[in-house]
Amino acid sequence: MNFKDVTNDLANQKNYRLQQRLERLMRVNPSFKNLDSENKELILKLIKKYKNKIRQGIKPSRLTVRRDKYYLYQHRIKLGLSFTDLEQINNLLDGFKH
Repeated sequence: MNFKDVTNDLANQKNYRLQQRLERLMRVNPSFKNLDSENKELILKLIKKYKNKIRQGIKPSRLTVRRDKYYLYQHRIKLGLSFTDLEQINNLLDGFKH
């Protein structure tokens, strides 16, 4: 299980189902066990942001994804993100690019 499984059919998912899939990913996949609850909330916030755009029929552009990545990199210390956390979140954001 990876982030693609979580974001699969994003436009038709309810928020609680999205959160369930993310929690399952954290439990099942050992490479994501380093993410703490604050990081999970950050990931959910990013997914919901893109979910709202996708529901409106707007595909996230590469520039939007790049801006979010840059913001996370700039504020990684304030957000408490390690480089592995940042890399995993970047992989998630790369899945939204079209």
